[in-house]
Amino acid sequence: MNTDSDTYRRIHFAVMAIESGARKLGISGKEMHDRLSKQGLIRNRLIKRYEQLHTQSIDWVADDISETLLNWEAGL
Repeated sequence: MNTDSDTYRRIHFAVMAIESGARKLGISGKEMHDRLSKQGLIRNRLIKRYEQLHTQSIDWVADDISETLLNWEAGL
C-alpha cells in the first residue's frame, strides 16, 4: 500500500470525524480539534484506530468520538 495514500485516508477520516463530532456537540470544528488534541484523541483514537473505525458509519464515529472526549475530559 502506498504510504501517502494511507496517510491521506487516515487524515481525511479524522477531519470528517472531527467535523461530525463537532456538529453533535454543537461546537466549532476548531474547538473540537483543540479539545481532542488536548486529550491526545486525534492520534491515539482516530488515526491509530482507523482500521477499526473507518468501517463504521460517520454518525457512529461522531457519537463515539464525542462521548469519548466528554468522558476523558471528565476524567472517566
